[in-house]
Amino acid sequence: MTRVGVLREQGSSGGIGFWAAMQGAAPSLGMELRPIGARDAPEIERGIAAFARGPNGGMIVPIGGLTITYRDLISTLAARYQLPAVYPFRYFVTTGGLLSYGPDLKDQYRRAAGYVDRILKGEKPADLPVQAPNKYELAINLKTAKALGIDIPSTLLARADEVIE
Repeated sequence: MTRVGVLREQGSSGGIGFWAAMQGAAPSLGMELRPIGARDAPEIERGIAAFARGPNGGMIVPIGGLTITYRDLISTLAARYQLPAVYPFRYFVTTGGLLSYGPDLKDQYRRAAGYVDRILKGEKPADLPVQAPNKYELAINLKTAKALGIDIPSTLLARADEVIE
């Protein structure tokens, strides 16, 4: 893979830092990044179809309201165009996506419950520190990998939190 399409939600400032970090890393990995517009379903379809016309491509699907809303469409298009894709949450993989790596949502909800408890006991929310995720999960769909003709290394499978066969 030498080309990476990144779904970018148009008009959202949330992904600017993410995009900049990927642009900084791509050349050292020999990758060419291409933004794929994600304003609505038709734009996502057009963007993925256009990107898929080129050779040696894969996709990164970052966290975003539209990517979550249209996750079934995105996974379907990735499969149709034979594009390996990496997603932010495991539920993308359970519905046919290839691989996900992202924060463990159950762990975040458990930690949020602790914050609620502290607030109910009288602590001021403004006094509580902001917490970044500290637990991430890797999920791999072997059925999708097989359909794409990808052999997942056993070392990666051993590290996965969930392997879907």
